[in-house]
Amino acid sequence: MLTLKTLEDINLLEESVELECKLAQGQDGNGEVPKDFWPTYSAMANAQGGVVLLGVREKAGVFSVAGLNNPAKVRADLFNTLNNRAKVSVNLLNDADVLETRIDGKSVLVVSIPAATRKQKPVYLNGQPLGNTWMRLNDGDRRCDDETVKRMLAEQVEDERDARILTGFGMNDLDAESLRIYRQMLRDEKPGHPYLEQDDADFIESLRGWRRDRQTGEAGLTIAGLLMFGKWAAIQEAMPHYFLDYQERPEAKTELRWVDRLVPDGTWTGNLFEFYRRVYRKLVADLKVPFALKEGQRQDDTPVHVALREALVNTLVHADYTGRVSVLVVKRPDMFGFRNPGGLRLPIEQVLRGGESDCRNRILHQMFLLIGLGERGGSGVPKIYSGWKSQHWRPPALQEKPEPEQTLLMLQMADLLPEPVLVHLRNRFGSQFEDLDYIGRLVMATAAMERVVSHKRLLEICGAHPHDLSLLLARLVRQGLLESDGKSRGMVYFLPGESLPTPDQVFVGPTFPSVVAGSVGSSSEYSEASSEHLAPSSEHLAVGSEDVPGSGGRDALGRMLSAHLDAPIVDNLEQLEPRFLAVLKAQAEEPCQKAKLERSRMEEVILSLCQDQFMTLSVLSQLVCRNAGGLRQQYLSPMVKAGLIALAFPTKPTHEKQAYRAVPGARPREATDTPPEA
Repeated sequence: MLTLKTLEDINLLEESVELECKLAQGQDGNGEVPKDFWPTYSAMANAQGGVVLLGVREKAGVFSVAGLNNPAKVRADLFNTLNNRAKVSVNLLNDADVLETRIDGKSVLVVSIPAATRKQKPVYLNGQPLGNTWMRLNDGDRRCDDETVKRMLAEQVEDERDARILTGFGMNDLDAESLRIYRQMLRDEKPGHPYLEQDDADFIESLRGWRRDRQTGEAGLTIAGLLMFGKWAAIQEAMPHYFLDYQERPEAKTELRWVDRLVPDGTWTGNLFEFYRRVYRKLVADLKVPFALKEGQRQDDTPVHVALREALVNTLVHADYTGRVSVLVVKRPDMFGFRNPGGLRLPIEQVLRGGESDCRNRILHQMFLLIGLGERGGSGVPKIYSGWKSQHWRPPALQEKPEPEQTLLMLQMADLLPEPVLVHLRNRFGSQFEDLDYIGRLVMATAAMERVVSHKRLLEICGAHPHDLSLLLARLVRQGLLESDGKSRGMVYFLPGESLPTPDQVFVGPTFPSVVAGSVGSSSEYSEASSEHLAPSSEHLAVGSEDVPGSGGRDALGRMLSAHLDAPIVDNLEQLEPRFLAVLKAQAEEPCQKAKLERSRMEEVILSLCQDQFMTLSVLSQLVCRNAGGLRQQYLSPMVKAGLIALAFPTKPTHEKQAYRAVPGARPREATDTPPEA
């Protein structure tokens, strides 16, 4: 753990870990564990862990140390409650996790809360998991809904999520051709295997696709058997949320446009085995990786082929097929993306190290292993990383998202230190750049390539220790090689002169209509994203640069123009051209008429309003008839985190004049699947 001695140390710590500060003074001023500590304990334990400082005040990102008069008493109270099962379901802390330190001469308790294991989750309060389980999300501690808690409980007790017997399903629900091809692949991989002599019923039973429960006597197909070899109609009936999606996209964009797509549509079985066979061929087609020679023979199975094969199998066998997110595989000219419903069952650090496995669908995993696909003993992800490293590409990005719960793996085909970027940095910074070590150059190159980077993103790229990276970033800022903006975990870094716009620059400073006039384009695109009946009426709203007024900083539709942004801003409804305002109000009619609206529908409305233009929070709240604070918390912030909408001012995420624009191709998360981020 980072040694804490000054307020600056706290700032460094906050940038690299989940950090919460509690005053913990108590009514008598001698200190006590505050009541709001316990939801934070539950929330951090059920997520990625974190650190709580008792005796420190934090207000608007500014820390001050109050200290504890009697830290020993607070420490004793903490452990007494942790060991009371009526109050807390499990104690994750030992003596080394609660340390006393002195910051600016005052005593503070540093409480390090580890992430709970699968067997320990959910970590809940007051003896009842439903309604008393919390989860740490980016914007604070949130009470888990019953569905999330029940999923944690299922993960806790079911080592194999695919072993459950499906009542009423039998051999006639399996696809005979899938079984035949699987047998042939087994024969090619393991000639003479004893399973090959069995009929289909015995063969499926040997694979554990069919089993009998010795305690209850119940017998039938398992989830694994049906998912691997089943027919689409039967799979749909048994697993209503099951869906597989492969998309090949023509450009290096998050845009939902494809040149090839494979989904269960009734023209093929829709089972996992057939999906794997079809998708793997598509992934490696035209793969621009030179073949290798071994003993004079061409080796088509390069480390990159192995990495893609493992990534695909890994996605299928670790998916939670009861989740509301589909399995999604994306191929683009610059990357491969893999997403599965359900989080990781092990800490991400352990997954990257390898050597330990906790597969969600162990029977499915064994079925793939039997025909030579997949890796044993937790070596799959390290093999993916080593395959990518063999090409000197940027390290894969593996991450979890809590809402909805999913795991994302992105494999980019981009160099870590492209020569043109290095030349640019040498020309610009000279000996200052040349004197940097490898990690320093990597940080600078990433900032140059991605324009704005965070501490978290740089950790993924560099593999440095979080504290060391924090110190390096602070040094690069002092030397003038980088600039920074934001606070704590919202801090971002960029090359000098690449600073992002602020609300003050846009709303107070001068605007230059001619600079952005060409970005207005045809505003008929707004209405295509909403309802069909709006499209014809919007054609007359098309506007070009010749329509932009010469003064006043607004276009023909009444939207503000700014040299600092690449799209116009709707900041005042009263300034809008009446017909355009009528179109916007028609798009927002449904939420205004209904006090409650499905999340996917509200997201659809927001995306339609924000197509090709920024909308301020106040304008959006007026259009959809919702409280501004609630709209931001319930919809806008989650949509930003999900990559559906972008901020006009990324360094000021909670500014009252923040504005939002839809990311091209974005769709509501429940209505259409969100692709892996790029």
